[in-house]
Amino acid sequence: MNSYNYVVSHQASHDFTRAKGKALLSQIQNFLNADRDNLLSFHDVKDILKPKNEVYVGNRTVPIKLIAGSEGRYHDFNKFFLPRKEHLRQRWQKVDEAHIKDIILPPISLYEIGGIYFVRDGNHRVSVAKLQDVEFIDAEIISLSTEIALTPMMTVDELRNALIEYEKKIFYNETYFGDLTDYWALDFSSPGRYDVIYNHILVHKYYLNEDIEEEIPFIDALVSWYNNVYNPVITIIKEHWLLINFSGRTEADLYVWIIKHWDFLKQKYGTYPLSKAALDFSKKYGQEKGKISRFFTILIGKIFKNRK
Repeated sequence: MNSYNYVVSHQASHDFTRAKGKALLSQIQNFLNADRDNLLSFHDVKDILKPKNEVYVGNRTVPIKLIAGSEGRYHDFNKFFLPRKEHLRQRWQKVDEAHIKDIILPPISLYEIGGIYFVRDGNHRVSVAKLQDVEFIDAEIISLSTEIALTPMMTVDELRNALIEYEKKIFYNETYFGDLTDYWALDFSSPGRYDVIYNHILVHKYYLNEDIEEEIPFIDALVSWYNNVYNPVITIIKEHWLLINFSGRTEADLYVWIIKHWDFLKQKYGTYPLSKAALDFSKKYGQEKGKISRFFTILIGKIFKNRK
């Protein structure tokens, strides 16, 4: 090995050690919120967004800052594509040596979805480029369609919340739900629930139409469902403080689960009171810490009530 190659090899080794050290520091800084340090998994994102088709785009020059995840190496690198594991050293250093020598490497392969990119092939090249403050990289791209705009620093939970907000917007716009009910807090903690609500309204509409000749409009069925089905369940949830038993969930989440549980109980026992079904669901599936919190909340409520 001549002196130049020795210097380059030494520099690449130093660069990897520095990059791995920065990865460790980032892990420590994000200890209480590990998702902030984790590289996005392409398969997780694809599973959440469920894109309907993909298109081969071809070769493009891509901003490095928009590469936010990986198809298969998301455990090996952190959110900033810094290497986490020692076994990456040899390959990483070879790529860094090529960068130092200004050797042009083949384009990497990327998926594009929602405006950000995921590495199919070329994780080490992206990692080296990030450390060396390279702004752009040549890539062969396959694009997957979605109407959800993503940002490079998104966590999986933030991505899921963005999808839920999008679904809510579509539901409210297409059904005029907020205008008809003046209720804007139909919120969920998981995607796909607005389709469930839409189907509940259609089922309610079907039963309303059974006893009349002229079919009622969808908007009338929606208002009837809201007043006669949804609101009674929400009232029970509030009166019995059931939401305290389900940390991180919403009233609308509980509505969906309670209705499903109620249907199950009616099939099993015949006629079954809705309030009893709600309490039975909470007893079976609620969290113990929620039950304790409920006790103290009711106790405090009684204290304030007695003071009035």
